[in-house]
Amino acid sequence: MQLGISFEKILLIGLIAVLIVGPDRLPRYAEAFAKLVRRGGEMLRDTKSRVREEMGPEIDDVDWRKLDPRQYDPRRIIRDALFDDGPAPAAAASAALAEPTPAAPRSPIERPEFSRTSLPPFDVEAT
Repeated sequence: MQLGISFEKILLIGLIAVLIVGPDRLPRYAEAFAKLVRRGGEMLRDTKSRVREEMGPEIDDVDWRKLDPRQYDPRRIIRDALFDDGPAPAAAASAALAEPTPAAPRSPIERPEFSRTSLPPFDVEAT
């Protein structure tokens, strides 16, 4: 992964680090950075080996590109789900415009009255 950093930028960052850290402490910081990179590589290799052990040989058969969430367009998923078994989108839209369905009469919603004597129900598992 390049991250948009060119060689000149890396060189400039290194030069600024040398000026800020100083030549006396620079070898210690470089050694500590190398250890950090080495430890990160070891952790990555250990993680890969543990995943291979736990998932077994079928991990090589998984198509990881198919599981990449960046490939999914939510609009396409919804469109496919809505028009999968029904008519084509143009036909469904024209049918909806041609034949408006009458709205069902709404009944008022009954809301229970609660007071200090009749408290609302309390669900212990929900809280």
